[in-house]
Amino acid sequence: MKGVAAIAGAFALVALLGPELAPFDPAAARLDAVLEGPSATHPLGTDDLGRDQLSRLLGAARTSLLAVALVLAGALGLGLAVGSVAAVRGGLVDELLMRLTDVGLAVPNLIVALAMLGFLGPGYANMIAALTLAAWPAYARLSRTLMVSVKRRPYVEAVRLMGAPPGWILLRHLLPAAIGPLLVYATADAGFIVVAVATLSFLGLGVQPPTPEWGQMLVAGLPFMETSPGLVILPGLALTLLVVGFNAAGERVALDRVPRPQARRRRHAA
Repeated sequence: MKGVAAIAGAFALVALLGPELAPFDPAAARLDAVLEGPSATHPLGTDDLGRDQLSRLLGAARTSLLAVALVLAGALGLGLAVGSVAAVRGGLVDELLMRLTDVGLAVPNLIVALAMLGFLGPGYANMIAALTLAAWPAYARLSRTLMVSVKRRPYVEAVRLMGAPPGWILLRHLLPAAIGPLLVYATADAGFIVVAVATLSFLGLGVQPPTPEWGQMLVAGLPFMETSPGLVILPGLALTLLVVGFNAAGERVALDRVPRPQARRRRHAA
């Protein structure tokens, strides 16, 4: 499990160092080197515009992981804000916000993103905004549930009866209880966002040429599947490995949060 989870870390390192590792500009076309096979100059060959395939795969790692980071940051921030207001205010405000959240949860994320992109138009920034608006309801529901469970505990009730303001209770007791599980969920959710970015780019609604992205590389390589299968296999393999790595990392983080029997016995003995 640790080895598989380390794949996500390896991709993050590749995304960070991609421009330095890439032997060529991933967007630079060379019509005199179209669809070349692997060679010393181009270890993974070139695409239909003569662009170095290795450089594009490395550049696509940064494109995809940056999109994942932006979507998770936006969805986590927006969901946490909505969940916090609902948990602290309660009553009618809680009811209205949670019904809005339920509407968002009732529609698949990709359908929401497609509808938003149909309204906003294709593009990288619009894709980030659409996926963020599609993903926040799950974070809002989870954060509200976690905060309400802590809010009802006797020690929090005692602090409230002693006159502590709601903002202090939120910052001191409710947010710390919600952040950990939310980060675990975000780690597991990253794999879905990677697939969503690739899907939207595959459909021509996400990352636009000449910016390298795995889904876009897949659709561009499909007409040459028989003569140059690497144009499809390599980005598909990179996408699969990253999704598996994120899923394994999410499981690993979740397992690390479960108290081990030895640790429980030591606490009881103390």
